[in-house]
Amino acid sequence: MKTRIHGATCVLPTGLAQVDVLIADDRILAVDPPRTASADDTIDATGLHLIPGVIDDQVHFREPGLTHKEDLRTATRACAKGGVTSFLEMPNTKPTTTTVQRLAEKLDLASGKCLVNYGFYIGATPDNVAELQQATRTPGIKIFIGSSTGDLLVDEQAALERIFAETTLPICAHCEDEATVRANTTALNGGSDYADHSRIRNEEAAVIATRRAIGLAMKYHHRFHVLHVSTAAETEFLRDHHGLITAEACPHHLLFNINDYARLKSLVQMNPSIKTAADNAGLWKALNEGLIQVIATDHAPHTLAEKDQPYPKSPSGLPAVENSLPLMLDSMNQGRCTLEQVVHWMCDAPARVWDIVDRGRVAEGYFADLVLVDLNKEHTVRNAEQATKCGWSPWDGVTLTGWPVRTIVNGQTVFADGRLDDTIRGRELQFDHTRGGYWGTAESGKQ
Repeated sequence: MKTRIHGATCVLPTGLAQVDVLIADDRILAVDPPRTASADDTIDATGLHLIPGVIDDQVHFREPGLTHKEDLRTATRACAKGGVTSFLEMPNTKPTTTTVQRLAEKLDLASGKCLVNYGFYIGATPDNVAELQQATRTPGIKIFIGSSTGDLLVDEQAALERIFAETTLPICAHCEDEATVRANTTALNGGSDYADHSRIRNEEAAVIATRRAIGLAMKYHHRFHVLHVSTAAETEFLRDHHGLITAEACPHHLLFNINDYARLKSLVQMNPSIKTAADNAGLWKALNEGLIQVIATDHAPHTLAEKDQPYPKSPSGLPAVENSLPLMLDSMNQGRCTLEQVVHWMCDAPARVWDIVDRGRVAEGYFADLVLVDLNKEHTVRNAEQATKCGWSPWDGVTLTGWPVRTIVNGQTVFADGRLDDTIRGRELQFDHTRGGYWGTAESGKQ
């Protein structure tokens, strides 16, 4: 089956070009094929832009164990609607993904449920180094340095040293210093209002933990990815990456700040917490300077009933995977960045950081994970329209300009004309960790 996408302006690794793209089965056969090249079907994309599918490298899809909030089917319906064609999911489900067997079980579960492509991190504990050494079907290791419970919290220096010293997979971490968080909690008597969350999980907590983790990465020459950077101060540690350090920002840390607690209350309660308007500006500056390479969502849904509890009973986390691409396209339309930058941060860079094979670009030979976007389309986010199971968004009522109108996964249309095709199934992502990540081989470093 061959499909021609005709009339779109394509975001290619070399820049913008109005060229046709020819898909054969699940791969891109040709970019700018001859007019005589045959096709079984033609998609008229006149006036639209064709970009690679978004790769969200940090999500919490809640299955198994917490499926009243979200599950793999509902989450990947939201992905498809939002132009996300691949995701990497975190290990803090119930049970946690901390063994090779549990990783295999989660991959098997995903194969029958996911509308888009999938991968799962293996979680570090203080005593599972042997499991981390054996894992292969994974983008890497996730460490919770603060902000977790049970065996996923790894805060003791000796345990962290073992993980960095004795494993080879890339590592990412949630960086908030547990001692600082506990001290701030005590000083505020546990906190009583949602804004206290940013006083408890303050800049100091983030800075201490990020500095500590980067120090370990440098000491052991271990690839390390800083998840959800929330402060301008942390970005200064990212300048001297030594070919090892990458980082990401999330839409909520770019677009919300402590002034939003008055209006949105627990709906913007996150770990790490939202910070100040100056931190918003610092994160945008770091993105534009290349100090932060990736944008991901940290999609972490809870029910509205759970979020409506008084602080500190209210859980941290918000849904974002459905709206992240429109949020960034809207930011582009406001002049904060270019379309090429959005594609780099959300599509190409995640593939490079995690050594994902043949995804993240509109290029010959790559899998046909593609999104057609209408940069001029205005639409208002509405809770009632959300595909995520939790059924709400902190951006409810906000009108955004720039929306995906068709999502293609492995050559098959999973979303178009406002409708989802629930029969489509994504595939297990493949990782080639010999490539060396974002700062690695010449191939991975192409722009």
